[in-house]
Amino acid sequence: MITIVDYGAGNIKSIQNMLKKIGVFSRISNSIEEIKNSEKLILPGVGHFDFGMKQLRASGLVEVLTQRVKEDKIPILGICLGSQMLGLKSEEGVEPGLGWIDMEIIHFDINKINATNKVPNMGWNYIKPAKNSKLLDGLDEKSRFYFVHSYHMQPNNAEDALCYSHYGYDFASAVASKNIFGVQFHPEKSHKFGMQLLKNFTEI
Repeated sequence: MITIVDYGAGNIKSIQNMLKKIGVFSRISNSIEEIKNSEKLILPGVGHFDFGMKQLRASGLVEVLTQRVKEDKIPILGICLGSQMLGLKSEEGVEPGLGWIDMEIIHFDINKINATNKVPNMGWNYIKPAKNSKLLDGLDEKSRFYFVHSYHMQPNNAEDALCYSHYGYDFASAVASKNIFGVQFHPEKSHKFGMQLLKNFTEI
């Protein structure tokens, strides 16, 4: 069973609808017991980093999520803000992240973005895979995804970068460390490419 974690800060119904389109049943839940019985987790997120972390801590789910992800090693996919929350901290706020991946979240460097690029980065962009992963099966440099963000992930270990995208400069648009995956883009809004990525995650 795939559980989409409901902590009050995510675009959760559209994720469930996309999973349904590929024939995968999922549930939206904030139940500790249901999370304990999940085979895979999706951590969504939209909005400010501090808001997301405060909401997640207020939900009382951090302990059970940490147990399932770090101890039981079940796969988890963070989406957008959910991917950023997997890291240590963000320039967007002062709250600590979950710390499951050794990375920091930084604002786009406006000195490296040319005049035609604005912040936030909003719209379609391509990915450039950096390493092999089941999550990227059937996807390549011609695959494009929908982005909406002003901050991006910066892994401290290059091997945690799963793929890069270019917006004025290359940035990590997806990360992966063992059973933990995060994508800055929105697969639930990315048509056939998003469907492929979510299908891949369900098969990990």
